[in-house]
Amino acid sequence: MTAVLTPAPPRRTGSPGHRAESESWIRRRGSALAVTALLAATAALYLWDLTSSGYANSFYAAAAQAGSQSWKAWFFGSLDTSNFITVDKPPASLWVMGLSGRIFGFSSASLLVPQALMGVGSVTLVYAAVTRVTNSGAGLIAGAVLAATPAAALMFRFDNPDALLVLLMTAAGYFVVRAIETETGRRAAMWITLTGVALGFAFLTKMLQGLMVLPAFGLAYLVAGHARLRFRLLHLAGGVAAVVAAAGWWVLAVWLWPADSRPYIGGSTDNSVMDLVLGYNGLGRIFGNTGGGGGGMAGGSAGSSFGGSTGLDRLFGSEMGIEISWLIPAALVALVFGLLARGRAPRTDRVRASLIAWGGWFLVTGLIFSYMSGTIHPYYTVALAPAIAGMIGTGGYALWQKRGSILGRFGLAFMMVAAGAWGWVLLHRNTEWMPALKWVLLAGTVLGAALLALGDGNRVRKLAVTGVLLGSLAGIGGSASYAIATAATAHSGSIPTAGPSGAVTDTGMGGGGGRAPGGDMAGGQAPGGDMGGNEGGTSSELTTLLAEAGTTWSAATNGSQSAATYELAADTAVMAIGGWSSDPTPTLDQFISYVENGQVHYYIAGGGGGGGRGGDSTSGAIEQWVAANFTPITVGGTTVYDLSGYTG
Repeated sequence: MTAVLTPAPPRRTGSPGHRAESESWIRRRGSALAVTALLAATAALYLWDLTSSGYANSFYAAAAQAGSQSWKAWFFGSLDTSNFITVDKPPASLWVMGLSGRIFGFSSASLLVPQALMGVGSVTLVYAAVTRVTNSGAGLIAGAVLAATPAAALMFRFDNPDALLVLLMTAAGYFVVRAIETETGRRAAMWITLTGVALGFAFLTKMLQGLMVLPAFGLAYLVAGHARLRFRLLHLAGGVAAVVAAAGWWVLAVWLWPADSRPYIGGSTDNSVMDLVLGYNGLGRIFGNTGGGGGGMAGGSAGSSFGGSTGLDRLFGSEMGIEISWLIPAALVALVFGLLARGRAPRTDRVRASLIAWGGWFLVTGLIFSYMSGTIHPYYTVALAPAIAGMIGTGGYALWQKRGSILGRFGLAFMMVAAGAWGWVLLHRNTEWMPALKWVLLAGTVLGAALLALGDGNRVRKLAVTGVLLGSLAGIGGSASYAIATAATAHSGSIPTAGPSGAVTDTGMGGGGGRAPGGDMAGGQAPGGDMGGNEGGTSSELTTLLAEAGTTWSAATNGSQSAATYELAADTAVMAIGGWSSDPTPTLDQFISYVENGQVHYYIAGGGGGGGRGGDSTSGAIEQWVAANFTPITVGGTTVYDLSGYTG
C-alpha cells in the first residue's frame, strides 16, 4: 500500500522526457489558439455588418417570416402564413430561419445570423475532418481555404438554402472520416448511419444536389474501412437506408396530407414533391427543359448569371471563376500528387481514403456543374468549397510528409505556383481593382515554391517551413481578397454575385455577363418594375392598405417574388399566383371561388416571378378576368383592384 501511495520522483527540468512533454503541451496550446483565431476570423468575416443586406433574397425571407408565425407554414415551407403555395425547394433551411425568427423575433439579424453561424460550423468541421487524419497545421489550412472562398463569403451571409446544404454535406464528410478510422464494426456502422442522416437532411435542403457526394463517400469507406468487405457493404446499405429515412419522412408526410388542406408544392406541375425531385429540382436541372417541371432557363442562355455555356472550362469562366476557381488548380495538384505519395500505404490508410472522399466529392459535383444543361447559378459552386479545402489540406500534408523526396518538395511547390498563377489570371480580369496585388501574390508563391524546392527536409528544414508558410499565404491571398470584398458588399435579389465591382467581364470562358447596380443580378421584377425585389419597393400607402385588409390573403399578385415583397413590407399573407416559375395554380375557377368567399381583398397588377416555364400558368386569364370585372385604382403609384363584395 505504501508503494502505491508513494509519489513518483519529480522529473528533472532538463531531462529529455520533460522537454518532450513541454514541447507537446506547447504544440497543443498553440494549435488551440490557432484554431480559435481561425474561427474568430471566420465569424468576423461572415457576421460583420451582416444586416446591411436587409432581407437579402426576399423570396426565402418571406417564407421564413411565414414560418416564424405559422407552424403549418414552417413545416411545409410556405411562402405565406395562409399556406397558398410553398417555395420551390424543400423546407429544411427555412426550418432553421423560421425557428430563429420565432425565438428572437423576425428580423434581418434573426434571418441571416444562423446562416453565418453555419459557415463557422462548416469551417470547424473541415478543420476537424482534416486534422483527424493529418495534423492541426493541415486542418488550419483547409479551414482557411473554405472560409476565404468568395462563394462561401457570399452564401454564408445570404438566406438561400446553400448555407445549410454545405454544413450538412461537410458534416457527412466528417462522419465518413470517423467511420474510416474506426476499427470497431458497430461504431463504424454508427458513423455511416450518421452520414446517411446528414445527407438525408441535405436532400430536404436542396434535393438531389445534397446527394452528389454519395458516390465519393461510399467509395472511400468501401476502399478503406476496417471491417471485412461484406460488413462494409452492409454498413453502406444501412447508410443508404438512413438517407431514405431522414429524407423520406417529410416526403411521405406531404404525400399523405390531404392536398386540399396543405399548400401547393411550388415548382411542381402536379402538386407533388416527387415532381420536384424528378423535374424542376432534379433531372430538369441536369438535362434542361425535360420532364416534369423542366429546368427553367437552359444553362448558358443567360450568360454568367446562369452559369455560362457547358464544358470543362465553365468552373473557371466569368462569375463561376471568381466565386470558386481560385484554388482548384492547386487542389487538383494536391489530389494527384497526394495519391501518388500514398501509393504504397495500406488499404486502410486514412490519408488516401480522405483524398478519395474529398477528391471524389469535387470531381463528381464539379463535372455535373460543368455539363448540366438546366438552370444553374454560379453561387451553387459553394458546394465545392469544402472539397477543395479538404483536398488542399490533406494532399498538402501527404506531400509534406514526403518533403525529403523530389515528389514531396516539387509537388508542394507545384501547388503554390498553380495557386499563384491562376490567382494572377483572375485578378487580372479586374484590372482597376488593386492592380498591384496580383504581382505581390504571384511573387510570394514563386518565392515560397523556390525556398521549398531548394530546401531538403533534413538539412534546411527552416527554409522549407518558411517556403510553405509564404507560399500558402500568398496562394490563398487572391481568394481571401475577393471573399473580403464580397463580405463588404450588401447583397439582395435572387442571383447574388461575389467580389468587388467590375469583377465579372466577358472573358470568353463560360459566357459573358454583367451586374446590376450594387453587384447583384436579381431575377424577375419587383413591384413597379425595378430590378431587385426588396421590401423597399412598396409604398407606405399600399403597405397600410394590405395590413388592414382583414382577409385570408390581403391581396393576390402574379409571382412569388412580388408576393414576397408585399408580405415583408406589410407582414400579411399575399397569394402568389403562378408561384415562382409559372406554376399551374390557382385556376381561374379556383381564384373566382376565393374572391366570392371573401378570402382575397385586393388584386395588385403587374408583378412577376423568378423565371417561368411558360404555358402552365393561368395568371394571364386571372388578370383579364379581374380587369373585366373590377375598377382599377392607384395606390402609391401601383395599380390595385378592390375585389371585396363580388357576388358573381
